[in-house]
Amino acid sequence: MALAFDEFGRPFIIIREQEKKTRLRGLDAQKANNASGKAVSRILRTSLGPKGMDKMLQSPDGDVTITNDGATILEQMDVDNQIAKLMVELSRSQDYEIGDGTTGVVVMAGALLEQAEKLLERGIHPIRVAEGYEMASRIAFDHLERISQKFEFSADNIEPLVQTCMTTLSSKIVNRFKRALAEIAVKAVLAVADLERKDVNLDLIKVEGKVGGKLEDTELIYGIVVDKDMSHPQMPKRIEDAKIAILTCPFEPPKPKTKHKVDIDTVEKFQTLREQEQKYFDEMVQKCKDVGATLVICQWGFDDEANHLLMHRNLPAVRWVGGVELELIAIATGGRIVPRFQELSPEKLGKAGLVREKSFGTTKDRMLYIEQCANSRAVTIFIRGGNKMMIEETKRSLHDALCVARNLIRNNSIVYGGGSAEISCSIAVETAADRHPGVEQIIC
Repeated sequence: MALAFDEFGRPFIIIREQEKKTRLRGLDAQKANNASGKAVSRILRTSLGPKGMDKMLQSPDGDVTITNDGATILEQMDVDNQIAKLMVELSRSQDYEIGDGTTGVVVMAGALLEQAEKLLERGIHPIRVAEGYEMASRIAFDHLERISQKFEFSADNIEPLVQTCMTTLSSKIVNRFKRALAEIAVKAVLAVADLERKDVNLDLIKVEGKVGGKLEDTELIYGIVVDKDMSHPQMPKRIEDAKIAILTCPFEPPKPKTKHKVDIDTVEKFQTLREQEQKYFDEMVQKCKDVGATLVICQWGFDDEANHLLMHRNLPAVRWVGGVELELIAIATGGRIVPRFQELSPEKLGKAGLVREKSFGTTKDRMLYIEQCANSRAVTIFIRGGNKMMIEETKRSLHDALCVARNLIRNNSIVYGGGSAEISCSIAVETAADRHPGVEQIIC
């Protein structure tokens, strides 16, 4: 520690901590890296399996998350160590690729690091340890291929898929309702799946939640649910055999792209401007009526005058609908998204058997249900729950179940759980190690 002065003569202290720091080398550096990885693994170990405990996480903003999903826990942890960040990346890649097993891969990686530390203390080089692990991985993979079983399923026989998804939900907070949620997940995946190509597009499954009700009220809707209501309270709340105009153009007069200024100095000029604006609104609404639309869904808003005119002309409308929801509505109803009123035609209208507005509880919350669509390849899972945390955890649990159902459609091979497959692989690796002389035998 030394005393120094700045240009104004004020003293400050220089603390020379850097001189006391030493650089870790060799085995000490390897042990430090292993300790960081094992620390992350120990945090997740208690949340693994059906008896695993949930973790309560608090964000810097004060938001609380309760979950036992490994990817979510690691995503919200503030990790500084680079080796620990690799464990977070491992869990994230497992979540992106498979969708489930995020806790298991981190716990297994921690166990491998623990065993590697013992080998390093015996003087075995890290590269030889990595090669031995790679060899054991290939043996275990081949053994899993041999002991796996294939099962047949179809749109009429979904029980094997439901049973497997129930296994996924057994370790979640929603396990008391796992049978119904597993059936919802399987039916949703089969609705959007192409069984001939063994392809599933999970983007066509919209997961929506609303606070209130019970978890048992969660339902699968063969259509789209939008968290919006009719733009005018006097518009009809139920429309059968709806023909939907899906617009990304606003209900308002066109505006010049350059800066402009309008001087109005007489009442006549103001009246002329107002009549011209009224004419624009009339033409827009009439264009929608001429093509046969019975419902307008618009990405943008419109003012009270346009809203009143739509209600007066008996043309229900929904405004401020997001772009992703518009795409799903277009896919479900078989309609086309129209960017300009001039391009609107009867062929571009979407068709739905029923569009209804539904209210929830004693609040004024309303949502729009678009059901009995021409193309049922877009579905919505509508979750109910007592609070926001319960709904968010149910969404995460359903995401895992949806991914498992998708993976089973791609490859219908399964192995038995409860640790039996892991023990079988361990025996196979141990047997194979006896046939390998040298250091690899110790590592395997």
